[in-house]
Amino acid sequence: MMRILAIGAAALSLGACVPGGEAAIGDVQEADQRATLFVANKRGNTLSKIDLETGEEVLRRDSCTNPHELTTSPDGQYVALACYGGKTVDVFETSTLDRVNSIELGDNAAPHGIHWHDSGTIYVTAEGRQSIFALFDPLSGPSKMIEFMTQKQGSHMLAIAPDESAAWTTDLGSRTVTRIDLVGDNAPVSVTVGEEPEGISLAPDGQTLWVSARGSNQAFALDPVTMEVRSTIETGRFPLRLAIRPQGDVAVTSDLMDGGLTVIDLASAEVVRSIAVSSPETAQDRFQVTILWSGDGSKIYVAETASNTVAEVDYATGTVLRRLTTGEGGDGLAILP
Repeated sequence: MMRILAIGAAALSLGACVPGGEAAIGDVQEADQRATLFVANKRGNTLSKIDLETGEEVLRRDSCTNPHELTTSPDGQYVALACYGGKTVDVFETSTLDRVNSIELGDNAAPHGIHWHDSGTIYVTAEGRQSIFALFDPLSGPSKMIEFMTQKQGSHMLAIAPDESAAWTTDLGSRTVTRIDLVGDNAPVSVTVGEEPEGISLAPDGQTLWVSARGSNQAFALDPVTMEVRSTIETGRFPLRLAIRPQGDVAVTSDLMDGGLTVIDLASAEVVRSIAVSSPETAQDRFQVTILWSGDGSKIYVAETASNTVAEVDYATGTVLRRLTTGEGGDGLAILP
C-alpha cells in the first residue's frame, strides 16, 4: 500500500469569518443550546444551520465551491466540510459558522466522503486522486496528513473502523468496494459489488460492512475483513445512500427514483418495510440524496436537493413530520444532539 506523508499543506485562516457570508437569521446563541442540523448546500456554495426545535434556519454562510458531505467534531464545536468542487477540507465553528481552517489536499483532490473520528482525526476521500486522507490535528495547522491510495476510480464515500485499523471506500467508477489497511503495510483489497456502489456504513459492532449499489438497486452485507459478500438484498430504485440506525437494528437506503426509503433488518438481512418520503411521480421534483438518523434513532432526515428542503421523517410511523427549508441544493447533513 502506498502512503504519502505530507506536512505543511494547510492554508490557515484562524478566527476569520467567511467572506461574503450572510448575517444570522434569528437568535443564534439561543439555538446553540438545542438540537442542530447542518446542511451543505452544493448549488448555493453555502453552509446552513437549522434549529431542530423550531425548524428554522438560523444561520447561513458562504462556504466553498460545490460542498457535499460534512461531519461534526467529537466535542460538537466544529463542523468540517468536504469541498467537492475544489481541493480543500474547510473547518467551521458550529456556533458562528466562522471558518477556522482550510486544509489543502493537493491538485485534483475533489474531496467527498468525510468522517471526524473520536480520536480527533478527519478521514476524507479524494476522488480525483483515487485516495483517502487522514488529517491529524485539523484545528491547528499546518496540518500533518497521510494519503492512502485506493487506485480506484470514483472513491466517493467511506467508513472507518472504530479502532482506526482500516477504512473502506465505495468506488463508483470501478464498481468496487475497497478495504484500506491504515496501520500496516498490506495492499488495499477491492471487490466488485453491484453497479455503482455508493452508500456505505459499518455496523456498530464492527462485524458487517453494509453497502448500497445505486445502479443495481441492491444492498450488500460484506465481511469487513475478507470482503466476502454475505448477503444481497433488493431495495428500491437508485439507493444512493445507506445509513444504519444508532441502535444497530436496521439500515435504511435512500431510494432516489422512488422518493422513499427501504428499511433492512440487519440481523436477518431482509427488507422489513418501506417508507414513502415523496412518491415516484414527484421524486424528480424532490431529488432526495443524503440521509441521516437523529441521535436517538427516532427520526430520519432526508436531503431533498431539488426542492431545497430536508424532510424530517418519524421512523416509527413513517410519517413526514415537516420539511425544513435550507439553502440551494442541500445535500450533506450533520447533526448535533
